[in-house]
Amino acid sequence: MTLPGARTVAVIGLSFVAAAQCAPPAFAVAPPPVDDRMLPAPARPAPPTATIQQEPCTTPVDAGAGNPAQHRRNGVDLQQVWRLTRGAGQRVAVIDTGVQPHPRLPSVVAGGDYVSTGDGTQDCDGHGTLVAGIIGAAPGDRDEFAGVAPEVTLIGIRQSSIKFGPADTPSSRGIGDVTTLAMAVRTAADLGASVINISSVACAESTFDDRALGAALSYAVDVKDAVVVAAAGNVGGAGRCPAQNTGSRPAVIASPAWYDDYVLAVGSVNDAGAPSPFSLNGPWVDVAAPGEGVVSLDRAGPGLVDSMPGPTGSAPISGTSYAAPVVSALAALVRSRFPRMSARQVMTRIENTAHKPAAGWDPAVGNGVVDLLAAVGDQIPAVAAPKGKAVEPPRHAEPDDRHTGTVAVSGAAACLAGLVAIAAFPRLRRRPVGADVAGD
Repeated sequence: MTLPGARTVAVIGLSFVAAAQCAPPAFAVAPPPVDDRMLPAPARPAPPTATIQQEPCTTPVDAGAGNPAQHRRNGVDLQQVWRLTRGAGQRVAVIDTGVQPHPRLPSVVAGGDYVSTGDGTQDCDGHGTLVAGIIGAAPGDRDEFAGVAPEVTLIGIRQSSIKFGPADTPSSRGIGDVTTLAMAVRTAADLGASVINISSVACAESTFDDRALGAALSYAVDVKDAVVVAAAGNVGGAGRCPAQNTGSRPAVIASPAWYDDYVLAVGSVNDAGAPSPFSLNGPWVDVAAPGEGVVSLDRAGPGLVDSMPGPTGSAPISGTSYAAPVVSALAALVRSRFPRMSARQVMTRIENTAHKPAAGWDPAVGNGVVDLLAAVGDQIPAVAAPKGKAVEPPRHAEPDDRHTGTVAVSGAAACLAGLVAIAAFPRLRRRPVGADVAGD
């Protein structure tokens, strides 16, 4: 999907821009410095201009009884994870195309609408509901599908759509840009989200002005203590990034992923853990998660879907858009089990418990494929402390907060307030200086 308002920018899989961290010097690509003066003012969510619906709502393809491959992710049985935590007490904001009411999503809060006159619980595109299902769908009676963190509360914020467009420009398709994304990030943070999922990506072959987004990400992480997770981006088709990064200097910028100091940027792998060919490489990639052949919730009914219509017919649901919510759900699980950990400590823990590539950090999968059980387990990983701040040993939740009962179903795999200054300490990256971005 093309992101309106910036001719060089394409929105990938309905996901958007992420936060900044220093890339290795050889890449010589970095986002603009964060300027707190660019932070969007608190405001009621609303489209910046009048919009109209231009296309019928998406009708996904029924998955029938579901996909048995969704019961486990990378060999991790979610029943073991759920004995430790199911994400209770966490609020996960889904900044996307909205989150449609669904019987498998019992806890959805309306967060606002930047597309039309709704409240964030309308989803004409289906994308946001798919993402929400990966994060927090409740187990079903007739299938073995469930979200990774089925006890979280979801905050639905509609920020983008390819079904709507500006009312005064009927020929312009799609709505949503990095400016409204910045507003949505601030809104999510002010609504008390402990985790913010951004499964949209703005990508370009040259720089563009997303400073408001950078300020909003900084505010979310270091003022409101939210973990921000963003899709790395996709290549290889219409509405995707124009090319794969294959050299030492990225030819394609992905936002918000390049704001790497403030987000966990997530690449996609298949169920065997191999990098997906469509997953955009870059120095900002932090971790990877399964993003191919996804099953999730149908925005139009009570069932599951495993395919979405495209230009040449229906295709399996795949993309970094669906890898990111696996990591968002994991962040919620970690925060539920270790409630005293800061957002930055949670991000570091997820990176340090991932399955490391043999050669070290990799531009396709970052620090490796996430390990859900290791991230929520008792063993404290060897962690590089964020600059200027020692990492506290994780403190366990009280016994009453833990879920020790047997889980019968395995899951799939994805307040306006005054500012309180909290020191921002960049996370350290274990990336080789001068490393090249690998090609396909």
